Amino acid sequence: MPSNCKHRSLELVIALTVGTLATVALPTTARAADAPRVTPSGLEVPRYVSLKYDRINARNGPDEAHRLLWVYRAKGLPVQVVAETREWRRSCDPEGGLSWVHKRVTDGRRTVMRIQPAPLALLASPRDGARISAWLRGRSTANLDKCEKGWCRLKAEGSRGWARESEIWGAAPALQCKS
Repeated sequence: MPSNCKHRSLELVIALTVGTLATVALPTTARAADAPRVTPSGLEVPRYVSLKYDRINARNGPDEAHRLLWVYRAKGLPVQVVAETREWRRSCDPEGGLSWVHKRVTDGRRTVMRIQPAPLALLASPRDGARISAWLRGRSTANLDKCEKGWCRLKAEGSRGWARESEIWGAAPALQCKS
């Protein structure tokens, strides 16, 4: 075989290999768009956390040099982390406010909030018509134990009960604010 034919064969093998790798890479790239976003903390976003203290500064950007937007005065308030840096979390609150808070003021414990002013009946079991075991005051928070099939088990002030996920803020997996 002439030497230029060997080179041609080698070029063809390389071209076919590169083409095959590109074809194999396409489905992987498409799946990457559906995968959870990689974050500095290694945790998924969006995700819920609660505020650790009763006085927390909410800023316009991820640094103390950024303008102060407001001060949260609600320990245990659920917020949804929608973006993060190594030290800061961009969060969405139950009223739709977006701000940056330092990671040290957030807690991984899950809470939820009854946004409506009317109290919410907490049921003894996760089904409509179940016995009422407690009431969650309007505009108040509760600890989230677990959610299943559209129902969430809550604990507040020593009482437990189930509520529909749609009646509370802080349980829906969907993004709550546009980041």
